[in-house]
Amino acid sequence: MEQHIKEMQKTSGIGIGLMLVCAVCLCMGQFIWKCYDGLVSMTIGFVIYGFGALAMLIAYRFGSLSVLQPINSVSYIISAILGTAFFQEAITLGRLLGILIIMAGVALLARGERER
Repeated sequence: MEQHIKEMQKTSGIGIGLMLVCAVCLCMGQFIWKCYDGLVSMTIGFVIYGFGALAMLIAYRFGSLSVLQPINSVSYIISAILGTAFFQEAITLGRLLGILIIMAGVALLARGERER
């Protein structure tokens, strides 16, 4: 029984991958809402956003919440890239440092959990 609990707590690559899909879908859904007006684009944004939420729920079956939820912070990196590419927002030194810290934290969490 104890071994089964330990294996369920161990995050698999599937859970990590699904959380990354979730982060992309959440950003893309919100990006569509910001860029486009109308019922069709709003519906497309909701579908993409909903797919991301579904991916998140499924991901939780493959790992621990304490590891998977912080991986969702990759959405901040995606948002910064989209903001720079489409809205001419500057990536300042502070934002760049924040992005690097997020990337390092996600990498350490994912690596540490998979090694356990």
